[in-house]
Amino acid sequence: MVLQIHASLEYDLPTTTDLVLQVEAAHLPEQVVSNAVLDLAGHSHFARGPGEDGIGERVILRAAGRLSATYAATVAIERQLADLEALEALPPHLLPAETIGFLFDSPYCPASRFRAVVAAEFGHLGGGAQVAAMRDFVARTIAYVPGSSDGRTTALDTYLARAGVCRDFAHLLVTLARAAEIPARFASVYALGVEPQDFHAVAEVFLGGAWHLVDATGMAEAAGIAKIGVGRDATDVAFLTSFGPVTMVSQSVSVTRG
Repeated sequence: MVLQIHASLEYDLPTTTDLVLQVEAAHLPEQVVSNAVLDLAGHSHFARGPGEDGIGERVILRAAGRLSATYAATVAIERQLADLEALEALPPHLLPAETIGFLFDSPYCPASRFRAVVAAEFGHLGGGAQVAAMRDFVARTIAYVPGSSDGRTTALDTYLARAGVCRDFAHLLVTLARAAEIPARFASVYALGVEPQDFHAVAEVFLGGAWHLVDATGMAEAAGIAKIGVGRDATDVAFLTSFGPVTMVSQSVSVTRG
């Protein structure tokens, strides 16, 4: 599947501020990026650095006044799709070393506090069947309500409030999977079918010796997702991180099939 991606951001910065921007689709074997253009205006410093796990890139900026960013690209999705429920989980001692960190608690994903919930609700299942049941549980019990959460909302907050947005759905699924000793990470993505269209967030779980995308909102399929970056949680892959005051003026995202 080929995706046409366009994103536009504009911010007001009352003082000179350092920022990290991560909005470009990652160059990966599973997704071929072409015709990519990132236009920036209003910055006085520009540098690039690798994203978490070497997936994607961060753009490091210093800017003041009005900052605008426009990104466009064509992404051909070529990932191998698997039957999630048929995938097996590896015990921790057989996991690749680089996946171990995705079993631990992180700021938005307090997995250790969900072990009893996972044992009670999903303990009779294992591997991909267990993750599929967790995905369905999140979709069934959490209402998608724009504005119901903010940048401080954790997976535990979402579980108790029973409402959230894509970021919260992803955090909760990541947390449940980690509580079951399945490595899970947060993925910032562009995705076909998301309504309202915006930057999207999904979980990625390590099963059957590979990473697999899982969207608990049910809006996107792995075949129509382009990864921007991955991390322990949203802390690592925010599309904009500011080290000073910033006000959003406008933001738009378009993902179409092409």
